[in-house]
Amino acid sequence: MAPNSLFAILLRSRWWISFAVAAVIALLAFALLPLDYKLVGALGATPFFAVGIVAMVRQFNAPSPAKVQALLDVAAQQSWPQFSAQLQAAWQAEGYTVQPIGSPAADFRLERQGKTALVCAKRWKAAHHGVEPLKLLHQARQTQNLQDAVYITLQPLQAKASAFADAHQMVVLQGADLAALLVKQTP
Repeated sequence: MAPNSLFAILLRSRWWISFAVAAVIALLAFALLPLDYKLVGALGATPFFAVGIVAMVRQFNAPSPAKVQALLDVAAQQSWPQFSAQLQAAWQAEGYTVQPIGSPAADFRLERQGKTALVCAKRWKAAHHGVEPLKLLHQARQTQNLQDAVYITLQPLQAKASAFADAHQMVVLQGADLAALLVKQTP
């Protein structure tokens, strides 16, 4: 799905907005269409209703904005051993096999359901993230012939680094997505 398509935008918006759009479409169909076409026109709202349900489920399971900020603040205060232990626990709670590796390019190797990913997380607190760590991670992924690469950061990537990550289909885990992972750790 294109990132700026109507449905992608609705999935990122509050869930009730999709329901409101569906209701408007259904009301317009019943008000403006001839009697024989009212029901068919109202059914045009079904995709918006479905997107609303998906958005509602995602938002119901996601941490609140205050919880996201609290989790990110805690992560910013942690040492590497604490943060790496928290990441490992969260991934294990999601069903991943986590293998710490001591490579300059990556810190973890994740495996689940036949897919393997390299993760670079040690620079999570850096104020600026350039292209070099992403290039190292990408080269390590290519060398090992792996499907995925994940880069973890608390701060947004610089424009060139973000473009590099997008061009090489690397996952950048930050903000609410990182908090959603951290909240899954087993107590």
